[in-house]
Amino acid sequence: QVQPVESGGGLVQAGGSLRLSCVASGSIFSINVMGWYRQAPGKQRELVASIMRDDSTNYADSVKSRFTISRDNAKLTVHLQMNSLKPEDTGVYYCNIKYLLGELWGQGTPVTVSS
Repeated sequence: QVQPVESGGGLVQAGGSLRLSCVASGSIFSINVMGWYRQAPGKQRELVASIMRDDSTNYADSVKSRFTISRDNAKLTVHLQMNSLKPEDTGVYYCNIKYLLGELWGQGTPVTVSS
């Protein structure tokens, strides 16, 4: 069973940066989209950023110009560079992989931004 594993979360002050990484162990056939979602306390999970097979990207309005998503297809890895972090970016960040037969979720990595 392929399992995406996230890393890079932690505690940071407002204005700081973090880099999240997600590695999918094993082989996945025909990945279409790799992305990051987050869930803040008491809120629904929301899309933060996604990257397609052709490297086109999509960002939530709240993170545009601050976050950058990138992927390494050969290594089944997706990264999220987060700059100028704000307290409202606090939450658990989940890696998501959509492929031919369905989708996979990681266990999540917590990000806390203090004011």
